[in-house]
Amino acid sequence: MFIINLSYKVPLDTVDQHLHDHVSYLNENYAAGNFLASGRKEPRTGGIILAKANSLKELETIIAKDPFHQHELADYEITEFVASRAGDGLESLINK
Repeated sequence: MFIINLSYKVPLDTVDQHLHDHVSYLNENYAAGNFLASGRKEPRTGGIILAKANSLKELETIIAKDPFHQHELADYEITEFVASRAGDGLESLINK
């Protein structure tokens, strides 16, 4: 499992110009089972995506299709982790 930490590199008005396409990208990856949760940071300096992928390389291929990445609007920090515990209703996240 991976945590993707996006940090905007451009003003919010530039980010907002590509927001619709970014949301479509998110929806496609939720439908494909790649993304588990996502949302903006507060204050709005970027966002967080919780993702599942078979490898870092696979995830990097997925990220390369993000309009925010394609237009160089954000930096991406990726942290891989193995979930060993989860709260009620999130047991499917645990790596067995």
